[in-house]
Amino acid sequence: MGFGGGYAMLSMIQFEVVEKHGWMTMSEFADVVALSQMTPGPISINCATYVGYQVGGILGSLLASFSIVLPSLILLYFVLRFLFKNKENFIIKNTLKNMKPFIAGLIFAAAMLMMNSANFPDVGLGENNISIIICAVSFVCVFFFKVNPMILIAMSGVAGIVFF
Repeated sequence: MGFGGGYAMLSMIQFEVVEKHGWMTMSEFADVVALSQMTPGPISINCATYVGYQVGGILGSLLASFSIVLPSLILLYFVLRFLFKNKENFIIKNTLKNMKPFIAGLIFAAAMLMMNSANFPDVGLGENNISIIICAVSFVCVFFFKVNPMILIAMSGVAGIVFF
């Protein structure tokens, strides 16, 4: 069980797969991480699924995927049961209400971490800044016009192919 999201779990997966059991080399694991980033879904689940497949075939991939999700599902079940049972409790109501700015801050911090030269290679003076334009237009479309994010992802992909 790990905290910190998918990227935080990668080091735990890497320790088990490369160092402890020797199922893959570090180079092979780096390729798995790159593939996991490119495929849709949480990176830790994608990585575990691929490693499970490499080690145990289809059954291994199913077992690895299930195993990485199970602790979170169990914890979520009990937390939600507790919250729904006590949803009218003053302390719980205020705690959840006061968590909203912190959650927004965490999401904003994650967004800022993703704004780097790997994701925005054309940013700067004298550059065409297409990636910034795609990002800004996507934000406006989702935030103000409530456009379906899946449509914007597809359109951004096409724009990326055309411009890059």
